[in-house]
Amino acid sequence: MCLLGLTSLNAENYPYRSDYLWVTVPNHADWLYKTGEQATVEVQFYKYGIPRDGVVEYAIGNDLMEADTKGTVTLKNGRAVIKAGTAKKPCFRDIRLTMKLDGATYQHHVKIGFSPEKIVPYTQEPKDFWQFWQDNLNEAAKYPLKFTKTPCPEFTTDKTDCYLVRIDLNRQHQALYGLLMMPKSLPSSGEVGGMGWHRSLPSSGEVGGGFPVVLCPPGAGVKTIKEPNSRDYYPENGVIRFITEIHGMNPLMPEAYFNDVRSAFDGREKGYLYQGIDSRDHYYMKHVYLGLVRCIDFLCSLPEWDGKNVIAQGGSQGGALSLIAAALDPRVTLCVANHPALSDMAAAAEEGRTHGYPHFSKQEGFLTPQHLQTLPYFDVCCFAPYIKAKTYMTWGYNDNTCPPTTSYAVWNLLKCEKESLITPVNEHWTSDVTNRQQLDWILSNLR
Repeated sequence: MCLLGLTSLNAENYPYRSDYLWVTVPNHADWLYKTGEQATVEVQFYKYGIPRDGVVEYAIGNDLMEADTKGTVTLKNGRAVIKAGTAKKPCFRDIRLTMKLDGATYQHHVKIGFSPEKIVPYTQEPKDFWQFWQDNLNEAAKYPLKFTKTPCPEFTTDKTDCYLVRIDLNRQHQALYGLLMMPKSLPSSGEVGGMGWHRSLPSSGEVGGGFPVVLCPPGAGVKTIKEPNSRDYYPENGVIRFITEIHGMNPLMPEAYFNDVRSAFDGREKGYLYQGIDSRDHYYMKHVYLGLVRCIDFLCSLPEWDGKNVIAQGGSQGGALSLIAAALDPRVTLCVANHPALSDMAAAAEEGRTHGYPHFSKQEGFLTPQHLQTLPYFDVCCFAPYIKAKTYMTWGYNDNTCPPTTSYAVWNLLKCEKESLITPVNEHWTSDVTNRQQLDWILSNLR
């Protein structure tokens, strides 16, 4: 309900160091309605913690779409109620707010859903979708597993060993780097989330009996792996965590190098997502998706692996890649995905449809018939029905990067055992508490 979604120290305000606060309260506590139901949203505005009066302009439209309804309400004692109307079809409606006060303009928004459990994606699975990926996986498997694993002392702690890993992906000399975060020892019985989880380390050269492995693909962008120790509670709780990049770039190189590569991709963070899209065989993300399976090959080759548990976990682009890894590789036993990107990417080809990241429709003329043929082969919506691993998804409603419409499109397609944590107030973020709860969920579902 607040404009800023930042986790701060206990001594700081919420939102973080902000003079003002929006509060938006839909008349359904879960922000959800059935199609045809009328919705209202109470709006409150505070500055310095004091209710302020004024005129709030509102504009209402479907998720990421232009507004089709506009109006104003007047705050009295800092409060007013907006009649948000209804929807005839399953969707999310976005109520965008603007208020001018003391010479400044303040903005906020809140999304409410109408029968989202019935949202169906625009993207349809091609008839040869699964065969296409099986053929490519079989071809990739002919290339032997090759990797280097080098100690990385700058990220090694008293409880965690860190290694820089480079994995060769194919005969085209494409590669992928990652930071392997290894437990130095198993936690004692009773130390892991109070569940008493304990396994013995394997003997030298023996596979099995050690640690679960977690593959963590990255969010979007050409960038280094930042703060790899931020979730050391994984290795500290007896879990191997492999944090990857996807561009074949050593994450230990200077940031200036990454800036140069971004410039090579048309100067855009997501420029690589446009590369080779004229053909499913040459699209940039093809080797990335196949590389996920090669990463799992690597993790399952480690003598420290417990021989049972393989987890894919990530957010945004990383959430999409985690779901895709779970679909492509039956060795994945658990999947954790936050607000997955790369979902219903071509939906903007149909007027009035909410499309997923990377929002190709923003580039005029991009959604050509040829591109529309390629995209389904790389869309999470087509992979979702093939996932067999137990899956945990979390997403927020106020997200404009990976909108809730596309998260529900994926969720509704999952046929596997699944659990969700829906956090309506969240934009494109998860809290530290939610992130830690994901490890607890993983530990509670180990084989």
